[in-house]
Amino acid sequence: MKIFIGTDHRGVDIQNRLYIYLKDLGLDVYLSSLDHNENDDYPDFAFDICNKVKENDKSLGILICGTGIGMSIAANKVKGIRAARCVNTDDSYYAKNHNDCNVLCISSSIDMKQICEIVDTFINTKSPDEERHKKRINKIIKYENGEYNGL
Repeated sequence: MKIFIGTDHRGVDIQNRLYIYLKDLGLDVYLSSLDHNENDDYPDFAFDICNKVKENDKSLGILICGTGIGMSIAANKVKGIRAARCVNTDDSYYAKNHNDCNVLCISSSIDMKQICEIVDTFINTKSPDEERHKKRINKIIKYENGEYNGL
């Protein structure tokens, strides 16, 4: 599994530390190749990472910004991406196990130990296997593709 990480200027230190942490676990990790500066824009990093996730089956993305909110909004504009802003391990578990999220969005203001716990949970949690969750995810996919008429 490949993991792609991107951040705006507010999360560069966390991104770099997270990269080392995940590499030390033996994971296949890649950083966004976009340049950082004090005026960079989080949507650019979200679109870059989400397109990489779409191009690499079974891969995951991790996006970091000041709150994680902006990244999650931008990420969810990319077709095929299900992104969730997670602030604890329960959030990251349910994002993956119930919603089959493929992109995790986190705040740069969370401490590194908690970020690692959130990321570990997200990476190690299995995708949904219960039909009720699969049915809901399929509705989202169909709506995204203009095929859902259940409203």
